[in-house]
Amino acid sequence: MDWQSESPELWTFLESLHRGEILTGTVAAIERFGVFVALDDGPDHPAFPGVGFITIPELSWRRIEAPNEVVQIGQRVSCEFLQFDTYNAEARLSLRALQPDPFRAFADRTGVGQELRGTVEKVLPFGAFVNLEDGVVGLVPFREVHGRPAADRPESFEAGEEIAVVVTDIELPQRRVSLSRADGARHTSVVPHL
Repeated sequence: MDWQSESPELWTFLESLHRGEILTGTVAAIERFGVFVALDDGPDHPAFPGVGFITIPELSWRRIEAPNEVVQIGQRVSCEFLQFDTYNAEARLSLRALQPDPFRAFADRTGVGQELRGTVEKVLPFGAFVNLEDGVVGLVPFREVHGRPAADRPESFEAGEEIAVVVTDIELPQRRVSLSRADGARHTSVVPHL
């Protein structure tokens, strides 16, 4: 569809937006692929419930299963404008951009060699994912990684189990935490990481 000629008011509005601009609106519809937002200062969209759209990854720093874990229809939201989607004639928005990044805060206060407690989230053939805190999950690899020997075996881990781990690497740009099981990991003398 040629949005520019079909809806010139919408096109002009979207062209006027700048990356990083804060927009407010109301959650108009929740779909499995994202959330439509009716923007306060924007015109109506001729085909969608709102001119603004938030993709699943832009809703929260945490991993979520469904958008309604974060927002509800009718909820007021403030979002950062990311880009003008010319194909759909909508403003791509980010809710999480206005929230503190828990991974950065974790990396700022945590060092390699630090012992932490976490809960095994998932065990896969290549490693165990351990939830260290809200929004931060690390991997205990079962195979050699970066020249380091394998940490353990899959049968040594059980989903839901609380374990002690040692941070072996933090890669901030890739948002990855590598872990190994702490010596004597089955005792409870380790202080939880806060």
